[in-house]
This record gives sequence, C-alpha cells and structure tokens, in this order.
Amino acid sequence: MSRKKKAAVLTVVACLVAGFGPAAVAAPGPGALTGLDTSAGNRAAPVPGLYDWSKAGFRGGQDLPGAGAVNPSASCRLTAAQLAATYRVKPDDGVDDTAGIQAAIDKIHTSCSPSASYGKLSLITFPAGTLDVTHEIHVDASYLVLRGAGMDQTKFVYRPDKNTGYDVLTPDGDQWDQHEMSYEDGSGGWLWPGRGLFRVQSRGVDPSYADQYASAPANRKDIFEGTINVHWKAGAKLREKPGDKDFAARTGDRTVYLATSAKTTNMKVGGFVNIRAANSMKFYQSMNAVPTTWPLQNLHMRQQWFTITAVDTKNHTVSIDKPLEYDVPVDSTSDGSAPIDGTAYASKASPIVDPVVGVGFEDFAFTQAPPPGVTPEQAEDNYGNLAPSLAMQGIVFKWAANSWVRGIHAVMTGSHPIVTEEAKNLQIVGNELDGAWNKGKGGNGYFRGSRVWDSLYAGNTTRDLRHFTFQWSASGNVVIGNDIDSDFNIHGGYERNNLFENNTNNVSYAHRSGNCTAHCGDEGGDAPDDSSWFPIYWSTGQKAVKWSGSSGPRNVFFANTMTKQITAGAAYTPYYADRTKIYQFGWDGSAFHHLDVGGKPIVDWAHNEQRDYTHGHGVDDSKTSTAKSLFLKNIG
Repeated sequence: MSRKKKAAVLTVVACLVAGFGPAAVAAPGPGALTGLDTSAGNRAAPVPGLYDWSKAGFRGGQDLPGAGAVNPSASCRLTAAQLAATYRVKPDDGVDDTAGIQAAIDKIHTSCSPSASYGKLSLITFPAGTLDVTHEIHVDASYLVLRGAGMDQTKFVYRPDKNTGYDVLTPDGDQWDQHEMSYEDGSGGWLWPGRGLFRVQSRGVDPSYADQYASAPANRKDIFEGTINVHWKAGAKLREKPGDKDFAARTGDRTVYLATSAKTTNMKVGGFVNIRAANSMKFYQSMNAVPTTWPLQNLHMRQQWFTITAVDTKNHTVSIDKPLEYDVPVDSTSDGSAPIDGTAYASKASPIVDPVVGVGFEDFAFTQAPPPGVTPEQAEDNYGNLAPSLAMQGIVFKWAANSWVRGIHAVMTGSHPIVTEEAKNLQIVGNELDGAWNKGKGGNGYFRGSRVWDSLYAGNTTRDLRHFTFQWSASGNVVIGNDIDSDFNIHGGYERNNLFENNTNNVSYAHRSGNCTAHCGDEGGDAPDDSSWFPIYWSTGQKAVKWSGSSGPRNVFFANTMTKQITAGAAYTPYYADRTKIYQFGWDGSAFHHLDVGGKPIVDWAHNEQRDYTHGHGVDDSKTSTAKSLFLKNIG
C-alpha cells in the first residue's frame, strides 16, 4: 500500500469510527475498469473450445436493477426519515442501531417479499452519517435493496458484542474453534464461513432442531439457522444411470438419476439444486493428493448449483439447465474405489430449500472498530490474526442467488470483506475493499469466493487483503477489470472454468505469509513458509489435500497486467505477460493435468511459481486471441 493510500485508509477508519465529518472519499485503483459495459448486449460470443461465460452475473447476464425496478408502494420503500421515526435508526447519535435495522428488514420480509420480484424490489434507504451495529444483521428478505446516501457518506461501524464474538478459540488461540463452539447436536462449523456484519441467508430452522434452537443461549442460536441446507436433510440419494454402471450422471449430462426411494418434495421446476459428487480414492488420486499423512475426508468436493428444468417422479430423475462439469458416482466407492474412513459416502442432489434472492447492497461504507490495543498500521502487510475472537466478515452470501454489491467501501473488516458459501449469479462491481484486522491462520482477510458459481467480479479495487480467492468447486465466474495488490488465488477444492482477464495485479515482496506478528499460518494450519506470494497461486494436491484438494481444470488467465517484486526493493517483474495467449491452468488441451516439472507433479506452488508449465506440463497456452476481451465485445 502506498503512503498516500495508507493515509487515506487511516483517515477513513478514524472518521468512520468517530462518526464525525465526511470521511476521505475512496478512490478506485488506477487499473480498475469501473466503467465496463457488462450488459447482455456487450457480451462476446463464446470462443470455440473454451467455457461459455456469457451468462455470468446477475440473472444470467441481465442488467442490475435501476430505479424502475423498485416497488412504487410506499409501504415497501423505507426512507431515512421513516427509519428514524419508526425504527429509531438515527445517525451520529452513538446509540446502537442494530435492532432497528433488523426490525425494518423483518418488516419487509413479512409484508413485501412474498409478493415482490426482480421488477418489484423493496428498498431501504439509510441516512448519511454513522450507524452503530453490535451484532449480525440478517438480510433474509428477498428482493430487497439496502442503499446508503453514497459511498463514505453512510457509514456502518461494527462493534461485535459478547454474543457475537467467538467465545471459544483453538487451544493455541489462533482462531475460533468451530468444533468446540457447539450446543447439543449443533457444531460451530455450521456457521461457516463465520459471522458477519450483513448475512444474506435463510434463518429457517429445521423442525428436527426446533427444541435445541429454542433452548440454545443467544450466542449459539444462529448455529441452527438454515441447517436444512447445510445438513442436506432434503438431499436425495442417487442411483446408477442406465447403461453406465455405478455413476448417476457423467460430465456433459443434464439429467441425474435419483434413488427410487428419494423424496422430490422440495424439487420444483425453476428452483435450485446442488449436485454433490462424493469424494473417492480415485478422485483424490487424479489430483495427486495421495499418498498423504493428512486424513482424507468423506465430503462433496465437486458440487454446483443448477436451475431445475424438470422433475420426473415416475422415472426418478431431475433435469438441470446446464451440462454437468464432473462425473457423479453413486457414492464414494461406486467408481471402484476403496472406502474412505471405512464408509461408503453418498452423492446427493440437494434442493436449496429456502434461498434468498434479489438482494442488493449499494452506496455505503462499513468498518469494524479497532480491537483493543490494535491499530491499522499494525495490520498493514501483516498476515496474522490480530484479534482472532473478532474475525467477523463484512457481507456473507450463503444459499443466495441473483444478488449484487456495488459502490461499497469496506475498511478494516474483521476478516473477509465479502465472502460466499454456496451462491450463484452474484454481481460484485465497483467496490473498494481496504484491509482486515485478521489475515492469518485459518484463512482470514480474503476477497473470497467459495462454492460460488456463474458470478461476475468487475471493476473492484482491493488493498492489503490476504488473497482474492476462488475455492471449493467455484466455477463459471468472471473476474475482469479489477485492481488488486494481492494474489489471484485458485485456492483448492476443484475450482474450474473461471476467467481472469484485464485485471491489474502488482504484488510486492512484502505480500508473503512469513510477514506476520501473531497467529500466523495458512488455512490448513501449517506454519508460514519462506516464499513470497506471486500474482497467481495454484493449489497442488499434496499441499491442499489437508483442507480440500488441488485446483481443478481450465482456470483461464488472459490479457492481465501482473507484476511481482521478487525480492525486497527490487523492480517489479512482469508475470504471464503475453496479452494474446490464453493460459489455461490445470489443462493439457483435452483433460485435467496437474502441474508438473519434468513429468513429476509439483508438491507445492511455493518456489515453483516461475517455472514454465506450458507444452504439456499443466498450463495450456495453445490458444491465442487478438481480442481485448474474451468476455465482452468492447471494454472501452
């Protein structure tokens, strides 16, 4: 971060927290393409032999809603004056505004959302000035826009209260303990990716957890919210596809075969379904993830949301709107693999029972107040956790779709300023994300896209975050015109078919895990290594197996301006600089190919970042283009 940028961020933090005067106006990075026309009419035709990204973003490529899409009814448009008069949400008074904001959202949820639509959105307009928040705001009202008076004019300051901060840390104190922060059957891990300032997620509680939810203390109730989704209670087991022994569907199929006993009550045409393929030993072997000293896991690493096009209750099938991007075994042993941990783990078709859709965040700033004894200067280029119990996110999207974030300025969040965990067709555009109090062990301080599909990240500026990540099966996303000073991190978990193009990415030598003062390490718990992060990070099977698995096929880099300061004080060196080559990582031209050196798969990206993986070693650069963009016809 430059001295000028650092001074601006510190000024913004001070003004947001103190609640006086206008904060310094955020400025996009010089490489951020903030004026991109991403409308459907400007989408380029798919390049033969590449993925079709033309439907990435809000509602499959439609324009974000304008003024004409807001419900004209005054009862579904709450103004700043109404917030003050009815809900006691008043700026700059030093009084907690959380309950009032939540009550306003709840009113919209009850009175407006049931009859709302993408062309009939509700709107809450927040006043200029500082609003104080002490616990997570649940944005579970579909078709709702939360709009401020302008970036850095409306300012949310988050001071997590005792029921929000994590009260159980791991024995080393590095991070919150998901397993021990529990209540009866409920595990703290059900909260993943963690608490936030705003959470776009259903608060529905499955009937089987109703009694536990009712008796849980205030700091454990949210564990049980939305759990019908996370525990796949509505998920249908699968059966063999006719003529294809042991697989319920194959790559390219649009029909998945359900077990004859499976219930389809929650599967509706037009609804969402997550097709979850069980891990198997053969799948781990394909990623060079075994042998390993780390325990292999029964879980669904390969997954993706689809829209249901048909449900055949007679033949027990569900049909989807896009071709599958992976094979789906009936279970973890049906492909001929030995069981993992002695268990045959079922693949599933899991309907998303209560998704939240059509939520927009616009034109405001937020920050998390400095933890006791910690300053923004201490957090700069510091890849540790300075306040592990307060590692709150900014905006969380979980089981959400067709939503957006634009014109937001996030300053010193607790951890990730924007994070997803099962989300589809989001549009994250024109935002500025500056710093985090926690960027260390356990995976904190990312601009994080986990289990996110068909989404668009355009024209954003980030400074002093740990990574920009796609992980855990993220696919079909487009990252265009962003200006960042961290790495584009393909973090592991079979993410695939994501496009990074026309971004600016200048990474200093200081951007490295060893640059850390407290609670240092990576998401898998390892100690920092002695490498410095490069503009691209690719996860190897041997390294990433401990938390997910290797990066998947065909993550594409095209026409980016990327540089790396390899040693302290050195000039910045261009990285993957040919603007006509289409670099496809994890690909040999026809199938997945783990990155290798001399035919031997690399075990870690660290210290292998500058090797040449083209010509059959895991990066296919055989395709070229003279176009300025693979995604848009015209980028201006």
